[in-house]
Amino acid sequence: MTSVPVTVYVEMTPNPNTMKFVANKYLLINGESVEFHSGSEAKGYSPLAEELFHFPFVKTVFITANFVTIAKNDSISWDFVTMELREFVKNWIVEGKDILIQMPVAKPKVSTDADAKPAKEYAPSEYDDAIRALLDEYVRPAVEGDGGAIDFVGFEEGTVTVALRGACSGCPSSTATLKGGIENLLKQHLPDVKEVVAESL
Repeated sequence: MTSVPVTVYVEMTPNPNTMKFVANKYLLINGESVEFHSGSEAKGYSPLAEELFHFPFVKTVFITANFVTIAKNDSISWDFVTMELREFVKNWIVEGKDILIQMPVAKPKVSTDADAKPAKEYAPSEYDDAIRALLDEYVRPAVEGDGGAIDFVGFEEGTVTVALRGACSGCPSSTATLKGGIENLLKQHLPDVKEVVAESL
């Protein structure tokens, strides 16, 4: 049996600082996704992400399904580094190197500011499953198409809180998407939803 040659193509995202590197094979299965903000954060979890942080312009690495979304800083234009990153990701996959050894455990948000409020805990609500189902069916595919991910955080007093990752995190158009698209969708299906807000990570 001949193996299918690995191809990786580059897609722009709505966020000008991120690019999506899409492979023709799965990197993570079971709907998993993971995001790293530094090489030290990736160490012991994702050899691919850890290695990508050796490029001095890489700010975050988000991996899910069949693509890697890379955010860069403003020190260099995509024109100069896109092909190099594409080849790097492609060769990594071709050589069968580890993408992810283990999923990082979600760290509780620890604040160094004594006056800061601790990370909010949401009590389960009767709407949680319905909200998750709507996000999974209608929102997640589009968000992944843009190189990101959306996670349901909680529902309280009419407000749905979500977390945006990958290309969506810090993207100028994500607020419009959140308010115009996601909020309208949830309000149509669930009259008790009054607004949707994004948790700042």
